[in-house]
Amino acid sequence: MNVNEFIKSRELDWQRLEQLLRHHQGHAAFSASEVQELGILYRAVISDLALARRDFPNQRVTLFLNQLLTRTHSIIYQRDVSDPRQFIRYLTHGLPSVYRQTALYTLAAFLLFIIPAIVGYHLADVNPATADMFGLAEERAVLANQEIWTNIPLENRPFASAFIMSNNIRIAILAFAGGITFGIFTVYILTTNGLLIGAVMGLAVHYGMGLPLLTFIIGHGVIELSVVFMAGGAGLQLSWALLNPGPYSRRNALALAAQRAVVLATAAIPLLVLAGLIEGFLSPSSLPFPVHVAVGIGTGVIVYAYWGFAGRRAVAKSP
Repeated sequence: MNVNEFIKSRELDWQRLEQLLRHHQGHAAFSASEVQELGILYRAVISDLALARRDFPNQRVTLFLNQLLTRTHSIIYQRDVSDPRQFIRYLTHGLPSVYRQTALYTLAAFLLFIIPAIVGYHLADVNPATADMFGLAEERAVLANQEIWTNIPLENRPFASAFIMSNNIRIAILAFAGGITFGIFTVYILTTNGLLIGAVMGLAVHYGMGLPLLTFIIGHGVIELSVVFMAGGAGLQLSWALLNPGPYSRRNALALAAQRAVVLATAAIPLLVLAGLIEGFLSPSSLPFPVHVAVGIGTGVIVYAYWGFAGRRAVAKSP
């Protein structure tokens, strides 16, 4: 059977399914018979799409069926957003599950950050003058004078916290949105931030200010960097969909990747708000170093335990 014969034999069902979808888009409720018909047609289109992908992968009919199935799926499985149980389940199952499914992209983002960070650290520690090439001349002068710029006056901390939150959210959004540039901007954000942070730490160690800077960073840094890696991984998902769409068009591959990536990007915002609060209030405080470490490691353990284990038991029990 060629593609024209396939279309001719099945197009009446496809047209009927489109009629039902248009009927629903006009805000008219489905009757009991239409609900039953919708289910039958939906299952038929699933079979048609599987056949089209096998026999006609490069034909327009395959793209049409994929789009038709996506529209139908969104109607059949739409959720009542007013039901708090759906939101709770999203937090306890949906979000951590998506994180685990896309962990390789997050790992790639981590490597794109940490490798330049190690390089920057080594260069600045061995030869502090190289930090000037990265635009860190002012930071080098401060550290060379045995000072640090992280002492935020108590009365300024609420404003500093708000600024830090907005800046961190901006970086996360840029890392995520950079995926639509085929990943070029995402890679740039991750590598340049890694290089700069590594170089600053290298300068601090060279001038004997490593412990004060680490004391400031560690309380909020675990969450903050983890979220940047997650947002960067979300951006890399978008770029991979554009670079390697597989059997889909680039548009459809991007839409499918965005369904997962947007979940991670939106989850990053409340975590960065938490990191901003810690950075604005705890990090510049005079509390002992072990307290800063306990907050940083403690929050990190909680976040990674949530991402790694939440919802696993329910998934394992499902048929």
